[in-house]
Amino acid sequence: MTKTVVRVLVGLVAFGSSVSAVAQRPAERGTPRAQHSAHRTPSASAHCGDLLAFQVRLDRQGFSPGEIDGRAGIKFARALSALQTAWDLPPSGKPDCDTWRALGGDASTPSLTTHVVTADDVNGPFEKLIPRALPDQAALPALGYRSVLEMLAERFHASPALLQELNRRTTLVAGQPLEVPNVVPFSPDKKPVSDPATANVTVVVSKDESSLRIDGADGTLLFFAPVTTGGRYDPLPIGDWKVTGVSWHPVFHYNPNLFWDAKPDDSEAKIQPGPNNPVGVVWISLNLEHYGLHGTPEPGRIGQTESHGCVRLTNWDAARVASMVRPGTPVMFR
Repeated sequence: MTKTVVRVLVGLVAFGSSVSAVAQRPAERGTPRAQHSAHRTPSASAHCGDLLAFQVRLDRQGFSPGEIDGRAGIKFARALSALQTAWDLPPSGKPDCDTWRALGGDASTPSLTTHVVTADDVNGPFEKLIPRALPDQAALPALGYRSVLEMLAERFHASPALLQELNRRTTLVAGQPLEVPNVVPFSPDKKPVSDPATANVTVVVSKDESSLRIDGADGTLLFFAPVTTGGRYDPLPIGDWKVTGVSWHPVFHYNPNLFWDAKPDDSEAKIQPGPNNPVGVVWISLNLEHYGLHGTPEPGRIGQTESHGCVRLTNWDAARVASMVRPGTPVMFR
């Protein structure tokens, strides 16, 4: 299953005025700006990149650190270690010059690029107030983004606080240029296209590592991402399963009988699609009733053990997985 809590945020237009709003939100949607000064911190050498550059390049290579935030957390370390292992480098999980050079060094594509805010960006539509209770969310016509800041952060795989740090005293209006991570932009309106090169992959989810990996038929690691795998009351169902289907922009059917923390007066509810839907933008079903791989409305919380048993990824990582699997793809929970 998925989580039962969706945070409330009133979307604001100006970065300057939205800093305090983000600082009041839980960790899943960013942390206060002051905590992001480390993203310019160099790695082992001043000539071997910084944390932000490493995160962007990992993302581009298919070794997702989750939200790009310029910080040296556990998700970053695990993604870096996975790449180092796959590329026959010492798997320290720490940025170093050998890994930096393997990623292209200073000659690689720049880590940041410019996005010019469009009228469509600022016009939404946005769903500024999303109720906490899942049954109450059923009254909404869609579970869209709360604000332009949230939308742009997800588009560029970033924490909102990082975008604020990169664009201080910048107002989100049409025509405004922004510095953003130079990744393949995510759009909830773009359905993933099946990749024929991944016809014989295997998905492996690690409970202990809170990670998902996709291996090719020859064992080559093709994709790595952080996940949330379950909680004390709904642990990850260890075993071997298979993909049975992929649903883009799914309607979420809330059944309180399946949630240990449901309120006694909760009733069944149908929650409409959108990036803030409880299962995000995609649901990958398994031959295990009520369980699947899916996205999330809270990308910053990925890696924490608090789902209702399912495997939860950021929306952009979930979309990537959806393009690589098909009915019959083996999925191993370990």
